Amino acid sequence: MTSDIPVIEIRDLHKAYGTLEVLKGVSIAAPKGHVISLIGSSGSGKSTLLRCCNLLEDSQQGEVLFKGEPVSWRGNGHGRRPSDAKQVLRIRTNLSMVFQQFNLWAHMTILQNVMEAPLTVLGRDRDEVEKSARAYLEKVGIGDKCDVYPAQLSGGQQQRAAIARGLCMEPEALLFDEPTSALDPELEQEVVKVIKDLAAEGRTMMIVTHDMKLAADVSDTVVFLHQGLIEEQGSPETLFGAPKSERLRGFLSATHAA
Repeated sequence: MTSDIPVIEIRDLHKAYGTLEVLKGVSIAAPKGHVISLIGSSGSGKSTLLRCCNLLEDSQQGEVLFKGEPVSWRGNGHGRRPSDAKQVLRIRTNLSMVFQQFNLWAHMTILQNVMEAPLTVLGRDRDEVEKSARAYLEKVGIGDKCDVYPAQLSGGQQQRAAIARGLCMEPEALLFDEPTSALDPELEQEVVKVIKDLAAEGRTMMIVTHDMKLAADVSDTVVFLHQGLIEEQGSPETLFGAPKSERLRGFLSATHAA
């Protein structure tokens, strides 16, 4: 595959829950090495869009492509489902998702949490996985926490463990769903630093965030969603410095006021 083919691409994506239309025809692409930030009010469709990229949600219309390969579907509308389970697994394991609420296994140590998916899903060698897991925990600044349990860590440390877990899958891209919104401001900065370091390494990332400074600092492209549609998108300089849309100007004013 050539590098100009996006790692993730969605075309004219529609998603509804019953009669509630959440995405109304969204197209977006994340080229290799780019950081895309999704911003917008609650209910604008940001997290749903991210979950559709990772096939955690089924969409009713439109295409989802991974490195140029379209997801194969069967059925139509609300009955539409991916038709190839092996393809879904391959895509999911290549798009590591970091959730707002960490989702660590409470009964496993931090090291076991990070090692679990590469061992059980990818079937990799245990010694190799442990070496990799320890290195990623070191990378996110909690290498000394391998043998403790999630409940013994702060929220910021748990989120950094979740990022290490995602990295240990050696994914093509990382998907972050509000990675700092469950954290106190001082703990938030620990996680922001890790995300900035990953962006500086040239990792492909899609980030749903309420943190405009984070979006401005790490993004190649910022996408502003409003009521299930892309209202405006562009570079952080353009979007934050000279927003064209009245809705975006209003959203940024409200964010600054908060």
